[in-house]
This record gives sequence, structure tokens and C-alpha cells, in this order.
Amino acid sequence: MSRFTHDVFVAAPASGKGLVTGEPHRPVRRTWQEIHGIARRMAGALAAAGVNPGDAVGVLMGEPAGIAPTIQAIWMRGASVTMLHQPGPRADLDAWAEDTFAVLDMIGAKLVVVGDVFLRTMPLFEAKAAPVVSADALAEGAALEPVECGEDDIAFLQLTSGSTGLPKAVAISHRNLHENAAAMVSASKLDPRDDVLVSWLPLFHDMGMIGFLVLPMQVGAEAVCAAPGEFLRSPRLWPSLIAKYRGTMTAGPNFAYALLARYLRAAADGAFDLSSLRFALSGAEPVDHATVAAVLETGARFGLDSTAFVAAYGMAEATLAISFSETGAGVQFDAVDQAVIERESHAAISADQAARRLAKLGKPVPGIEIRVGDGDSAKVRTVGELKIRGDAVSRYYLTPSGKRSLLGDDGWFSTGDMGYVTETGEVVVCGRLKDMIIVAGRNIFPGDIERAACRVDGVRQGNAIAVALAAAGIREEFAVVVEAGDSADSESSARIKSDVSDAVYAAFGVSPRLVSVVPPRSLPKTPSGKPKRSATIAIVETELAMLHGANSQRQQESVGSP
Repeated sequence: MSRFTHDVFVAAPASGKGLVTGEPHRPVRRTWQEIHGIARRMAGALAAAGVNPGDAVGVLMGEPAGIAPTIQAIWMRGASVTMLHQPGPRADLDAWAEDTFAVLDMIGAKLVVVGDVFLRTMPLFEAKAAPVVSADALAEGAALEPVECGEDDIAFLQLTSGSTGLPKAVAISHRNLHENAAAMVSASKLDPRDDVLVSWLPLFHDMGMIGFLVLPMQVGAEAVCAAPGEFLRSPRLWPSLIAKYRGTMTAGPNFAYALLARYLRAAADGAFDLSSLRFALSGAEPVDHATVAAVLETGARFGLDSTAFVAAYGMAEATLAISFSETGAGVQFDAVDQAVIERESHAAISADQAARRLAKLGKPVPGIEIRVGDGDSAKVRTVGELKIRGDAVSRYYLTPSGKRSLLGDDGWFSTGDMGYVTETGEVVVCGRLKDMIIVAGRNIFPGDIERAACRVDGVRQGNAIAVALAAAGIREEFAVVVEAGDSADSESSARIKSDVSDAVYAAFGVSPRLVSVVPPRSLPKTPSGKPKRSATIAIVETELAMLHGANSQRQQESVGSP
């Protein structure tokens, strides 16, 4: 038995702690011991279906209550879990099925387990003669003992939330999960006896799955998991659950904290008690200074400790955690001269009130090494590509053409993130290397342009994407696409386009070639909410073509006029 499976199957069930699911409508609490009992029966059904060590199993489920025993049962059979991306209520099921079957072919899926919410997809699997079973049917199996697993056996094939539609999965081993858990427990000062983890994060994404389901299942801590749709329907759910269960630890991406701040600002005094919260992690996307300030200001009325906020850096390739800011110290920001970063790749400290403020993401968690580029890892404030190494880092991707190593010379993984290390050894991320916008020899991060665009009245907060136009054949130019509630109003749309262009010029001294205004919820994003820049290029190319056609028509009319 691997150290990871020993923790999950033996140690955690003995803790007496458990998992609460079904909030806010039908909350149910099951101990980890009870969940393990259900998993043993599901493992029997999986064995009867022919699932054996080394097999891959796809899971299409949205209910945390069903996901917890299902993934345990798969591990009891020595197989790996792949959480499939979930189709929305109005999704084009044919397009979803095409993407899903590409993933199933890539992982060589032996079986797909489907939960109640997605039973409408069963005919699609059956039409392809894909082995599929409902989660309810699995629960009727005969209890079975777990098979032996090794440290390097694969537990998860975690689909990455990349910017292209090409399938790729990070192979996360039992060793990776054990090392990541030890690092996160240490860095967060998690005490399984007292801490209560509260989450609504999607379980097909690594922050929700690894951080708020697998980790408490592994260390025997109390956890409360709600479905993400419940939070999106009513942001009230998040603070309500923290107050109800005296939650001590939670997490979310920056956009969720922005929603929370707006909700708390409008809430009545005494609506929630957030005084139990000691660890509120912001990760998965850049941590915005204004958002942190808004959450702390609005949360103070409800007892939120200003030191509870934690900024984190992580990715699926590292299983999850790379660095946490210091627990109990509050998030600190580094004020840097953006122009110096662009010209010299050096993060010079700036006292200017308009300086770029980047979150200090803390020192690497135990077991993770980090360096900048291929040079001296101790050289501070030099901006370059961040590289990581450690036992929690996966060894390979699974792709349609087979395994592809993640690791370069001496075991270093190139993250694709640009950043630097401060004098005190804290990691700071500036942006993605492949997304860099190069204009007149300057390296501009799209996230900075997007923040400037989102300050314009009428632009939906957190809903702007900046892209270089090199992919469209236009060098040293860029475009910005923003969402607006009244995008169909030509006068309002024209005003937003002009204001965004002005805001970007004021911040960077360069103007976008094009500003496009689109309706709410139409920007291309990954399932975890990150911008899909390659898909955004298609929106830009369409508008550029329309503009070119209109200009050509006007020129022809001008030539033909007397």
C-alpha cells in the first residue's frame, strides 16, 4: 500500500472527521469511515466491470457526495481518476462529446462513471459503445479489499486548463499526492483535529479536488463541499457556510473574492460571523490588490481577520502547491516599476502611487525548489521564467501521441510563468511567457492591460482579455476584448471602446489596434475561468475582417462618387 492510500484508507477513517455535502438544500454529513465503506462496495462493482491496476477511469460527476467514494473506489482498484469536463445546461452536447471522446481515447479509458446530474449524456457513450456505468449502480457492488499500490502508480490524470482545445493530462502519482499533502499541511499550519475546510470550488479543477476534497480525505480533517453552481447562483452561500460550520480554511480565485466583496458590502450588519476564518487562500489567477483591499474592508464588519488572507502559487504539474504567503501575516504586495520590467527584465521597487502592485506569493512550500531561468537562483528581482523541482512535481504529461516528459535538465520543470524572487525569497509572478505582448521592444503582460480595461465604467469586472495580434499576422499590435452588459447599445459600446483605448494608453503609452465589446458570459474561458487567448483571437480576427470589409466598401464608394 502506498503512503497516500494508507492515509486515505486507514488513517483518515480512524479520525472520526468527515465530509458535509448537499448544502444549502439537503446537507448530509458522512464520516470518512462511512465514505470508505461505500467505496469498498463500489470497488467490488468496478472489479466486476473489469477495472484493474493501471487502468484509467473517467468520472463525470458534479455531486461531492458521490465523487468522494467513487474516486476512493477507483484507487482501491489501483486505477487512475480523470475528472471529465462537465457540460453546462445549454451546452452543445455533440461538441462536448467530441472533446470528451478525444480525452477518453487519450487516456485509454476502461470505464466512465456518470453521476445523476449528467445521466442525459449516457446515450452518447452508449452510441459510441463506450463502457459506461451510473454511479448509483456502482454502489450496489460487493465490498472488496484494496489492491496493493506503489508510490509511482498514477492516481490522477488531471486535465490541464490550457488555452487550446488539445487534450493533455498531468500524470499525478501516489508519491506526488503524499508529498504535496505534507507540504500544504506544513505551509498552511493545518491541524486536522481543529480545522474545518469550506469550499464550493469545482472538483474537476485541481484547487477544488486536491485542496478541498483529497487533502481532508487524506489527513482526516473536517470538510464542507458545496457544488459550484450553488455559489454562482448566490454568493451568499460562501460566507453562510463559513459561519454555519465555523470554517477555518477556504479558497477561491480572485474573481470569486471580487463577487464576495460586492455581496458583503450590501449585506446587513451581523448577517455573518467570519471570525473563525484563519486561512482564506487566493489562487488560480492573479491576486489583485484592489480585490484584496475590498474583501478585507467589507469583511471587517463580519469579524474577518485582516491577516487571514493568503496568496498562493500553484499548478496541476506540481500536484497543487508551489508557494504560500506566510499564514497569519496577511498578503503583502510588491510595488514595482513596470517600465523597468518591460525594458530591463528587472523588478525595481517603486514608491510611485501608480506603481504596479504584485502579490508576494510566499516562499516555496517544503520540498519544492524554485529558480529563475537557467541562471543563479539566488539572484533577486531578475525577471525570467520560473522553474520548479521536487517530489510533488509530476514526471510526465499524457497526450494523444503518448507520454511526454515534463522535466528538463536535472529534474527542473519550466512553468511557463514569468516572475522573480524577492530579497526575502518570496515568489512573485508577473504573467505567462507565451501570452506576452511585445510592442516597440517592450514586454507587456496582458493581465496589466486587462486590469486597466476593467477600470472603465461599463466593463464587467474580471472580464477582459488582451491578446497579441502576431497570431493574426499583425506584428507588434494587440487587441482587447471586454464584456459589457449593454454591448448591443451602439452608443454605449462606442463609448466603452474609446474609454478602454484611452485607459490602456494612459497606463502604457500604447493603444490597442482594436477594442471589441461582447455580451456577458461570451468571452472564451477554460473550465477554471482562465482566459482562452487562442479562442479570443478568433473573435478579434472576425471583427478585423468586418472592419477591413467596411473600409474597402467605403473606399470603393469614395472612388465611384462624382
